[in-house]
Amino acid sequence: MHYRIGQIVPSSNVTMEAEVPAIFAGRMRERPERFSFHSSRVRMHRVVAEELERMNRDMGRCALELADARVDVMSTACLVATMCMGTGYHRKAIGELNAVLEDAPYRPEIMTSAGALVEELKDFGARRISLLAPYSDELTRTVVAYIEDEGIEVKDAINFSILDNLAVGARNPLQLLDDVKRLDVAGVDTVVLSACVQMPSLAAVERAQRMLGIPVTSTAVCTARQMMRRLNLEAVAPEAGAYLGSQAGLD
Repeated sequence: MHYRIGQIVPSSNVTMEAEVPAIFAGRMRERPERFSFHSSRVRMHRVVAEELERMNRDMGRCALELADARVDVMSTACLVATMCMGTGYHRKAIGELNAVLEDAPYRPEIMTSAGALVEELKDFGARRISLLAPYSDELTRTVVAYIEDEGIEVKDAINFSILDNLAVGARNPLQLLDDVKRLDVAGVDTVVLSACVQMPSLAAVERAQRMLGIPVTSTAVCTARQMMRRLNLEAVAPEAGAYLGSQAGLD
């Protein structure tokens, strides 16, 4: 079976078109399904409220472009752009994109990376988390409030105050292995190593899980997990942490 994966990505995002395909590539090495990856871009340079709001207004065009490719599942790929629009906004965003595609000849499953993070945390059973994020103090508070409004306690959050989105994408994912040592993880159900789709983390997820002995995930991993579930596939892929089936460091 061949599935087409669509993503609406910020124009400066260089991570989701790498990490999501990498997760599925690991799966394809072990399972018979095949996946291809398609994206439409919406302009954004700096992770500030006015650019995020402008980007949200242009997502309908991207949805139509991806629907033309007949993708099977389509996800927005900017967590903070959704969360800065107000608590619960991922539900409204899905409704708006579905409305845009109302007359399209082909309608994929529609999701958001913000919704994927909170929904996959809940599906996994996480009720108390700690997280790392690249955002400003203000946007990090917005992200924490959004997650907590969904019924998930955020025990601790460390942010790096990087406003240039390309600089976020250039960050070495293995640096997170040092960053996470400063995070208070006592008593948490999950560590979110990257609460951002642009901050690379996949290379560090499994290593951090082994180091901490706690389930570790990221927004990219949760996005891939929800894509699999939306396609009615078992949510598994190798070397991507507990949320995709790895028990490394948890036994």
